[in-house]
Amino acid sequence: MATSVRRTTLTLPAAPLGPDNPLPALRAGHDPHPVALAPDTRLPADMARQLRHAPLRSILPTRMRDGYGRARRSTEVEALVLENDRLRATVLPGLGGRVYSLHHKPTGRELLYRNPVWQPAAFALNGAWFSGGIEWNIGATGHTTLTCAPLHAARVPAPGGGEMLRLWEWERLRDLPFQVDLWLPDGSDFLHVGVRIRNPHPHTVPVYWWSNTAVPEDAGTRVLAPADEAWHVGYDRTLRRVPVPDSDGADRSYPLRSEYPADYFYDVPEGARGWIASLDADGRGLVQTSTGTLRGRKLFLWGAGRAGRHWQQWLTEPGTGGYAEIQAGLARTQLEHVPLDAGGEFAWLEAYGPLETDAATVHGADWAAARGEVAARLAAALPRADVEAAYAAWRPYADHEPKESLATGSGWGALEVARAGLDLPGTPFEAATLGAEQEPWLTLLTTGDLPAAGPAPGPALVAPAWRELLESAAPGPATDYHLGLAQWHAGDRAQAVRSWERALAQGAGCLPLYCLAVAESVAGEPARAADRYAQACAAAARAASGEGPHARAWQEVLPALAREAVPALLAAGRTAEAAQLLAGLRQTGPADGRFALLTAQVLLAQGQPAAAREIFDAGFEIAALREGDEVLGDTWYAIAERLVAAGGPVTEDVRATARATHPLPERYDYRMRPE
Repeated sequence: MATSVRRTTLTLPAAPLGPDNPLPALRAGHDPHPVALAPDTRLPADMARQLRHAPLRSILPTRMRDGYGRARRSTEVEALVLENDRLRATVLPGLGGRVYSLHHKPTGRELLYRNPVWQPAAFALNGAWFSGGIEWNIGATGHTTLTCAPLHAARVPAPGGGEMLRLWEWERLRDLPFQVDLWLPDGSDFLHVGVRIRNPHPHTVPVYWWSNTAVPEDAGTRVLAPADEAWHVGYDRTLRRVPVPDSDGADRSYPLRSEYPADYFYDVPEGARGWIASLDADGRGLVQTSTGTLRGRKLFLWGAGRAGRHWQQWLTEPGTGGYAEIQAGLARTQLEHVPLDAGGEFAWLEAYGPLETDAATVHGADWAAARGEVAARLAAALPRADVEAAYAAWRPYADHEPKESLATGSGWGALEVARAGLDLPGTPFEAATLGAEQEPWLTLLTTGDLPAAGPAPGPALVAPAWRELLESAAPGPATDYHLGLAQWHAGDRAQAVRSWERALAQGAGCLPLYCLAVAESVAGEPARAADRYAQACAAAARAASGEGPHARAWQEVLPALAREAVPALLAAGRTAEAAQLLAGLRQTGPADGRFALLTAQVLLAQGQPAAAREIFDAGFEIAALREGDEVLGDTWYAIAERLVAAGGPVTEDVRATARATHPLPERYDYRMRPE
């Protein structure tokens, strides 16, 4: 039975995604992975070149996705099912093409961690992300901005007969088209995945790719890879080489033998077969392998500490099992971006399937024997030569045109095809997919001028080719605003400020004021930033007054502005203005938890720690709390220190007493590193 592909739906408790943040994403975003090298650490030459190469200045042209909450309701989710006589794979094309489930029919086993709920959390580069299954991460260090976005999907002929599911999209951070082809060969226990990333541009582009697989985790789970050393990155933000499996007094190949979350990037020897496996106490589990292009292998673990367990519960339902992640990528670590030459491509094949091993050997103290057992069982189940042959068989099919559309992604790829006349066999970006978001840009492309914006300027484009078009267009509030975004993205901040000032002078509304506030903040001018934020909030409040679609558009902008303005006002010592701004907001919806925190911070700044503590005692949740964000613990302890100090100075003794007498409640404990 070769692969068949069919449509279905899943019914899950799901929190609505909500609207995107209306403010332009000028900052690079919170990066939980900034690292420093441990003393005496020596890097391989290619790793040293690629480490933190071409980091993002911002996540433009995408927007932050932070409009979700935590109230879940029964929801139907579109799904596509691939099936042969051995496996059944369920894919979610509307959610980044995530492989939600991989079911092994002969044993009745689910090979992946299958999240029983769909709960967004702020882990992606642009915010909303969810845990479970296999995700395809492209763009830059972190979870892709396409995590919760629809991809194009279609049936395509598969190598050896049957059908293949093709997923494809235009990745906007690096402006690259990519495709993911999934099929199940007749009689195979392995899901085959062919991936291709193409660079259609006349210049080199930095590329990032990691396939991220969530696997069930318990005390008996062990993760194995063909390596004796790994690059360790914890949330202490230090990169260091450690032995595998034992380091710092524990066997780290068992995810629950660590207390805090951490990454282990395995140093797989050059030329060795790449694989990674997660096995349970009985020696059974999932193995992933690939052709050599996908060289990196990684274990991410949450650890057994209170905060790690809390994060797991935050991402699913309390009482459900936990998970770890086994990953595979283009580089040794996720801190690297790999150059892709003009007109070039990266392509490889991955395979995912069940593995049964001798439990005593894979859980024994002899690491070499444990690795050897996995390698031998994998060689018997899926020889390396068979993976290479499957890749060779797939390559001619990568260009086959889709024969039946199953899902539709965005229109951004179609816009780029229209602009550059691209020919991308196998991944058609049809003009029919162009929509309202692309319409103003299509007008710029065809007429040379960007039309006037509606109540608030829409999505941005910031690539050099679009910047050139904006520079040639007739000046106007929308054109100058978007030109400023493109200049900011390119690092030309002085020109960006000039463009936003022109847009402001032409009546472009409060968004140029917001952009100027961010520019002042980044430049280290807190007082001037506070001025701009106050002006932006006042302008948004005026525009939001009244009724009608124009007012409603600005009513969505004002809370987003306030979430950034209040900390800026506090930093500038303008506590009364911060309090007044909060008091004037309509606090309804998922963002209320953030406003509760801001209110507590304002009260603390006003010298009212007891009132600030009452807000924490009453309880609140921040649905869009970022991975690695320590703001809850920091604010809690700042309040505790003021309470202990009782009006006196906050000394080291006061800090120690505050931590001893006011321990951080579990509901607010998301710390991913030791204090």
